[in-house]
Amino acid sequence: MKKIISIWLWALGGIFFFISALILVICLLILPRKTTFNTARFLFRILIRIMGIKLVVKGQTNIDPEKTYLIMGNHQSLFDLFVVPAAIPLIFTGVEAAYHFQIPVWGYLIRKWGLIPIERGNLKKAISNLETAKKTLLSGVSLAILPEGHRTLTGEMASFKKGPFYLAKGAKTDILPFGINGLYNFHKKGNIILNPGKVTLTIGEPLLYDKFKDLSVEELRAMIFSKIYKLSQK
Repeated sequence: MKKIISIWLWALGGIFFFISALILVICLLILPRKTTFNTARFLFRILIRIMGIKLVVKGQTNIDPEKTYLIMGNHQSLFDLFVVPAAIPLIFTGVEAAYHFQIPVWGYLIRKWGLIPIERGNLKKAISNLETAKKTLLSGVSLAILPEGHRTLTGEMASFKKGPFYLAKGAKTDILPFGINGLYNFHKKGNIILNPGKVTLTIGEPLLYDKFKDLSVEELRAMIFSKIYKLSQK
């Protein structure tokens, strides 16, 4: 029965995603970035609800809408891509695995949106990507990044990559942490089964640059790991 329900939810979600993608392509061509992002947020909220996610967002008052943030959180599922923009009321871009840019429609959308491709296994290109990300932050555009690099396979948080923390120190930007709880149970990597239910995204207090500028990358990484882990348990 779970498999039948899951197939039905995937079908409904796929149809709505296709319609949403067409709407967003038009928005990207003719509307301002802010309007497009707000439209995407609205559509993503509908999409995740159709597929069985009851999203609960906590801590939105921790956000200053006038500030630029490097947004960081844990990576539980494919659906992070829709839940994070639906939950965090900021206009932001992000990073995405380079091969995703080859996916029809989705690749066009993320390229047009300004997402930054990350080349895994290519140090030279990865450094170049981080420099592009730094320029994005310095231009006043917030950036979201999931420092685990990959979706969890066990439900537990994996160790964080160092790159995002070099980026935070280099761009001298505040870090906005968040934790997701429930998406791993909703959809595990490599499994077709969906388990509809509550997903909580908790936004923590920003870590200001002045508070971590004298920390090493390793110390900063450990601090943010601890903060995100605690947020993901709420």
